[in-house]
Amino acid sequence: MAKTVDIAILSIEGTNCDEELASGFQRLGAHAEVVDVQQFRAPAREAGYRRRLSDYQVVMFPGGFSGGDYVRAGAIMAARVRSTIGKDLRDFLRTSGNVVGGICNGFQVLVELGLLPGRDDGVLTAPQAVLAPNASARFECRPTYCRWDGGNFRPFQGVDRGRVFQFPSAHGEGRLVLSGARGATLRDLENNGQILFRWTDPEGRRAGYPWNPNGSEGDVAGITNREGNVFGLMPHPERAVDRVQYPDWTRSGPTPAEGDGRFFLGSILRYAARYA
Repeated sequence: MAKTVDIAILSIEGTNCDEELASGFQRLGAHAEVVDVQQFRAPAREAGYRRRLSDYQVVMFPGGFSGGDYVRAGAIMAARVRSTIGKDLRDFLRTSGNVVGGICNGFQVLVELGLLPGRDDGVLTAPQAVLAPNASARFECRPTYCRWDGGNFRPFQGVDRGRVFQFPSAHGEGRLVLSGARGATLRDLENNGQILFRWTDPEGRRAGYPWNPNGSEGDVAGITNREGNVFGLMPHPERAVDRVQYPDWTRSGPTPAEGDGRFFLGSILRYAARYA
C-alpha cells in the first residue's frame, strides 16, 4: 500500500473487539488506534491524549456490548457520539475518500445514530431501523457465510458479484427490522444498492436458519448508506484475517494463508489510500 491510512477505532466502556479490529488493520499496514470517545472532548492542552476526527480517513465502531447494551444495543454509545462528535462526524463524511464502518455492535450503533440506512442529507437523526433480538431468542455464535451481490459500497467497486465470504458471527441482537411498510423499505435499499451482504449457505444460496443466524428481513447481513461510504455488518471480518482463524483449518490446511477478512479490510484500506 503506497500510503498509510489512519484509522480510529472508537470505544467506550463495554466495547471488546476494538483491539482485535485494530490488529487486523495493522497487519495490513494501516495505522490503526483505539480511541475512547472521551478523547475528542479532552482539553486542547492535553495534546498527547486529545484526538480529532480530521486526523483519520477511516472511523470504525467495533463489536462488543457498548454501555452494557442497556436501553437497546448500541443506544448508549450512539447518544454519546451524537453529543460529542456528531457535527464532526457529519463533516468527516463530506470529505472524499473517508469511510465510517460498524461491525456487530458497531452496526447497531450506526443504526441508532441514524447513519444507516441513512437520509439523503446525511444528518444524524432518529433511527430508521433496529437490530432486534435474534429470531431464535438466543445468542448465535458460529461460522457464517454472506454474499456480495453488487451495490454502492465504494471499497467494493470492481469486486465480482456473487462472491461469498466466510466470517464468524457472534450476536444476540442482529435481526434487522426496517421502518415503514413491510417489504417497502427493503425494496428501496435494494433499488439504491444499499445491501452490502446477504446471509447464505456455503454455496452462496440464500437459506433460512441457521445460515441466516438471526432472521433478518431479506436475509440482510449488512447495509450501506446511499452514498456508499458508511457501512455496517453483523459478522466479524476481523476474526477471519488469516486462514488459521477458521474452525476447519486443521483439517483442510492453512492454504491459502489469507482469510476472507483480509480481503474485506484490505479493500477499505485500498480505497481510503487513494485519497490519503
